[in-house]
Amino acid sequence: KVILILRSERTHRAPNLLCLNVKVEEHSLGDLNEPASYKAAMLDLESNKWIDAMKAKIQSIIDNMVWVLVDLPPGCKTVKSKWIFKKKTDMNDVVHTYKARLVAKGYTQLYGVDYEEAFSPVTDIRAIRILISIAAYYDYEIWKMDVKTAFLNGNLDEDIYMVQPEGFVDPNHHRKVCKLQRSIFGLKQASRS
Repeated sequence: KVILILRSERTHRAPNLLCLNVKVEEHSLGDLNEPASYKAAMLDLESNKWIDAMKAKIQSIIDNMVWVLVDLPPGCKTVKSKWIFKKKTDMNDVVHTYKARLVAKGYTQLYGVDYEEAFSPVTDIRAIRILISIAAYYDYEIWKMDVKTAFLNGNLDEDIYMVQPEGFVDPNHHRKVCKLQRSIFGLKQASRS
């Protein structure tokens, strides 16, 4: 007996339920005119606020002893860095904070030379639930906190040399490079440190 397989005459289209939320988010974000580079930040009308944000970031880097200036050893290469600028807004979309983050261009790092492992250990959700259960059972208080310089606290196992950040080159040591003692954003091993 022959069974005929017929195609449906309906036109198929992807469900658009998820796209509705994306469109709402896109419209609510707005354009904050954040500079894409150091030069753009310096040409921006709010350059003084960006300079203050960069100075604050450099100060936290100095306070955490993230790097020391050294001569580049022969045969070693450097990783470049870049400034990332963000405006933080309140619920009424009024800008209240200007943030600058110095990131390493980690995509130039070579596996086996500049880093060995790039994974980031993550807590299993079951372990978190167990801790919350214990805290609830014994009526403990649970505290949540944010470490602003979390990435600057990780120690590095490898020798990483970075070019001095744009706008903050030491005039007395302009040929020296930053030997990273601690991790910074952008490095392949940053989340592991």
